[in-house]
Amino acid sequence: MCGIVGYVGSKSADNILLNGLKRLEYRGYDSAGMAIVEDGHISTRRAKGRVTELEQILAEQPLKSTMGIAHTRWATHGKPSVKNAHPHVDASGRLALVHNGIIENHRSIRSLLEGKGIAFQSDTDTESLVQLIGYFYKESGDLTGSLQRALRDVQGTFGIALICADQPGRIIGARRGSPLIVGVGDGEFVIASDGSAIVEHTSQVIFLKDNEMVELSDGRYEISTMDAEPIQAQVDTLELTLEEIEIGSHEHYMHKEIFEQPQSLANCLAGRLDLQAGEVVLGGLSEVQREIANCKRVLLFACGTAWHAGLVGEYLFEELSFTPAEVEYSSELRYRNPIIEEGTIGIVLSQSGETADSLAALREIKRKGATVFGIVNVVGSSIARETDAGVYLHVGPEIGVASTKAFTAQVAVLTMMAIDMGRRRYLSHARAEELLKELHQIPGKVEKVLALEDQIRKITAKYVDRNNWLYLGRGVNYPVALEGALKLKEISYIHAEGMPAAEMKHGPIALIDEDMPVVVVAPKDHTYDKVLSNIEEVHTRQGRIIAIATEGDTRLSELAEEVIYVPQTSPLLSPLVTTIPLQLMAYHAALMRGQNVDKPRNLAKSVTVE
Repeated sequence: MCGIVGYVGSKSADNILLNGLKRLEYRGYDSAGMAIVEDGHISTRRAKGRVTELEQILAEQPLKSTMGIAHTRWATHGKPSVKNAHPHVDASGRLALVHNGIIENHRSIRSLLEGKGIAFQSDTDTESLVQLIGYFYKESGDLTGSLQRALRDVQGTFGIALICADQPGRIIGARRGSPLIVGVGDGEFVIASDGSAIVEHTSQVIFLKDNEMVELSDGRYEISTMDAEPIQAQVDTLELTLEEIEIGSHEHYMHKEIFEQPQSLANCLAGRLDLQAGEVVLGGLSEVQREIANCKRVLLFACGTAWHAGLVGEYLFEELSFTPAEVEYSSELRYRNPIIEEGTIGIVLSQSGETADSLAALREIKRKGATVFGIVNVVGSSIARETDAGVYLHVGPEIGVASTKAFTAQVAVLTMMAIDMGRRRYLSHARAEELLKELHQIPGKVEKVLALEDQIRKITAKYVDRNNWLYLGRGVNYPVALEGALKLKEISYIHAEGMPAAEMKHGPIALIDEDMPVVVVAPKDHTYDKVLSNIEEVHTRQGRIIAIATEGDTRLSELAEEVIYVPQTSPLLSPLVTTIPLQLMAYHAALMRGQNVDKPRNLAKSVTVE
């Protein structure tokens, strides 16, 4: 959730840290802060609100040093305020810490230390950790040993960076359950929550693993376990460019990423569709062919938007591979006692590859004997490393908090996986070939939908003042209705509810009147006539119907006030085109209501806490 960045080298640290925070702000933006070591003491600057607030403070009260740490916060413990902003400093004022994660036993640690006379200055869980490190450091004078001892006592998750006034030019980092990456430059290092804060300085990185520590000083790095066993780290090349994370000519990252979808989908599909052979080529699954052939059940699990993609996948696997499939919320799966039969393949979906609940669910079902595949976007992420095999999305960085291009790529990958598994069973060559050809044409069809932006904006303007919306769909477009409602909720703060169209009459129909916009996803497929009946039910009750329909469909215009036409494609692939108008509708609704599209309140991009 939170973003942390640290720098040690020969350059001025303040601008490097500030720019790093700006690139990490999508991870949290309740408050921000920075700490450096200068003249033998720690100096901090902290601000409530966005990184720009911190920037103004630094302009008036600059910090000058060649090393330091910084943080942008998504609040868990303690409301957004200056006193709860990181970095936190221990009672001696000699140590400063930034932290991403949750210290679960912070209350007992706090109680223990307060009993020893240590006064706490914040309401956060993080302060308990830096105070504990400081308590041990006062006893021993051994910074590394004090950190190791403290980390043995804490429960929860963390990605941290620690500095000490007594040891200028040195940063210590550690992780358990929260991501941490070390950028290795020429005599300098950048340590951060993700590569976006590093790529400007170097492409050479080390992905720390759980229960690993790194010490950065004097142009050298040393990596060890938290039990002080040395580790020979692998230096990787960061698969990210500065151009990819720049906003370009777009006003918002969300708008940029919506319009990147023709290219992001093309990149996702590239080299994976053998149209002549009617086959899918997924190199990331090449080592698990036996498990795929012997699969008896597919268990998909994810959170948020990725869960909606997984629900589309449930339909795809059952229809194309004739395999029982179900989708679970990761947050529920991890706390149940799931029954994992022999032949179960788990598929975990996560854009970041660091989603805490999905990572925990992955470990739980692996422990019970499932083979687990990952569908993630971020190369080298925790989920990518811990799954048995997987497929990368290859859509480039997604900065906007509301996921768009990752969703369509997840659906595309699930389609390919379902076709691949189906060909090993009863899916005919002709049917597979037909689907692959249609899939190959999807980027062009998405581009045609994007050309409707002006129409969609005008339709949205007619209803944007309504505070309750309903989204309806059937079959593979039921998840699209859920996703459309989620997008509207999370960035415009309009209450919206998605559901199967047939379920509307089992209660929610009581809400429908002339003030309620009802968005119906109604492409031509085997459920079309039934959806028309549901639209009639809404029309009779004077609901304001906005229909997403297939080009050439004239029947819907008789019932709906507004119709947005999308290109015809295979019904199973329709979510890849029907979801695009809903993304644009949510985007423009948020703009018209004056909301921050890329940084919606209370949200963060990567949910790395439970």
